[in-house]
Amino acid sequence: MENSLKLKRGLDLCIEGEAVKGEPVAVPASCAAVIPDDYPGFTPKLEVKEGDPVAAGAPLMHDKKCESIKLCSPISGTVTAIVRGERRKIERVVITSDNCDNSKKFDTGVSDAGSIRSILMDSGLWAEMRQRPFDIVPEADSEPRDIFVTAFDSAPLAPDLDFGSETGQERINAGIRALSKLTSGNVYVSTRKECRFAVPDEAVHYIVSGPHPSGNPGIQAANIAPINKGEVVWTLDIVTVMRIGALMLSGVRDFSTVIAVTGPEVKNPCYELTVDGAAIAPLLEKCMETGDRHRRIISGNVLTGIKVGIDGFLRYPYRQITVIAEGDDIDEFMGWASVSPKKMSVSRSFPFSFFKKRFSPDARLLGGRRAMIVSGEYDKVLPMDIMPEYLLKAIGSRNVEMMENLGIYEIAPEDLALCEYVDPSKTEIQKMVREGLDWLKKELE
Repeated sequence: MENSLKLKRGLDLCIEGEAVKGEPVAVPASCAAVIPDDYPGFTPKLEVKEGDPVAAGAPLMHDKKCESIKLCSPISGTVTAIVRGERRKIERVVITSDNCDNSKKFDTGVSDAGSIRSILMDSGLWAEMRQRPFDIVPEADSEPRDIFVTAFDSAPLAPDLDFGSETGQERINAGIRALSKLTSGNVYVSTRKECRFAVPDEAVHYIVSGPHPSGNPGIQAANIAPINKGEVVWTLDIVTVMRIGALMLSGVRDFSTVIAVTGPEVKNPCYELTVDGAAIAPLLEKCMETGDRHRRIISGNVLTGIKVGIDGFLRYPYRQITVIAEGDDIDEFMGWASVSPKKMSVSRSFPFSFFKKRFSPDARLLGGRRAMIVSGEYDKVLPMDIMPEYLLKAIGSRNVEMMENLGIYEIAPEDLALCEYVDPSKTEIQKMVREGLDWLKKELE
């Protein structure tokens, strides 16, 4: 049975450089990295050392609080670098490929809930899901009320998550079947109307329409079955579902990923086939515009992505690279106050905000930081039944009771990314929410 969900609040940013759909270009990964910071709630403890050979799917580290939850190598090769930061914090583990198809095999011959949990933890797929509240890797003993799967990404220049799903129906069926055994509630799958695969009978199908952030699973959960205090839900995307299905069918962990190389500073926006954590440089080798213009490379989209250098790596959970101008080498008349037709803005002070044209934004702040004001701008782009300004003030004051009453358990930083974009005070809202969620979790432990 199909259900419909229409979201009116939100905002689609019109940016140049959308990837052209077509057969993805294969870019073999000569090296890849696993970065623990991409998995909130995961405290790493190494299982390897530099020089160790590893197979694809072999564990590199486990969670200190639960040794069963692991992060695994995306390629077969040798551990060539373990990079540490302050206080010996593990920043990344780098593996250099041996160009061999050596993969760890998992025993998937059983299908009870306990065995499925164990397999997902051992293979690293457990860490690719997220738990609400707190937007963290699901705790080992968590029992989800429901599981929410999003089959589309609505972020600016986002890749088509549906890509290849029409040929992966068997894997989707197996993945949904496995997830349905991990919850006593429902598995909700949200798609666009033009979805190219059939949603299995074990799931509840929602057809979602509306602007970004309609593709965020947290937004979908808040409008389908909101989270209350004491409840736990899990979220993931359709690509992870297909990976779970592939693991259950073959016993081999699939790390391949189709990414979109996008942005106004990319001369040939396209799809590429690589692996999780692949090095950025080979992926952009034939795509970057020429010239000495300063550019910002983002692993992810312009709203939530992470700034990386040309010598960086793909960050999880992003399946997209966006390249925009840095803006620090631009000399513009009147600066941020210019009403140039090239300026992208949601403000009606800029006449071209009414036109449906694509823009080439840069990374400049374009304004000054100031105290947060209650202007109502957040409510226009956040399709959730919460009061974001007051929630952010409660987070800033570390008022636990007010945070709970205002909906802290429902949100993740990505859900408020558009609020950060339209914020006239230039507040780092996503960072603020992440720090607030981490602090609240410690307080309640």
